[in-house]
Amino acid sequence: MIAPLGRALIAAEQPILEAHGLTMWGYVVLLALDEGPARGQGVLAQEIRADKTRIIAVLDDLQERGLIERTPDPADRRARVLALTPQGRRVRDATQADIQARENRLLAKLPAADRRGFLNALEILAGLSREELTGD
Repeated sequence: MIAPLGRALIAAEQPILEAHGLTMWGYVVLLALDEGPARGQGVLAQEIRADKTRIIAVLDDLQERGLIERTPDPADRRARVLALTPQGRRVRDATQADIQARENRLLAKLPAADRRGFLNALEILAGLSREELTGD
């Protein structure tokens, strides 16, 4: 039941992302960088569970559009530190607000008690480790 719901939610978010000029991976990167400057491309890819070779094109696009910046890591000049730019923060915030509004409209179809229970269950499941989810 979760997989079809996930696909439906992704399909519902796609027009919002396109309206803001983002791909799903671009949006995921902007969200991840909300936690502060990132640690480098490899670490970021690992954190968002993206292939580190494929994420480079996403980062290049976001940088070219002025949404992120990559600066040399003072601890390792070969590595880059990733950070949101003010424009990146504005795009992320606007996209997130539009996605939240869409989610709120969908959740409004549930009675309040069911909505609370559903959101509580999602929080618990989202906090599980990969091992807990897979049983490994």
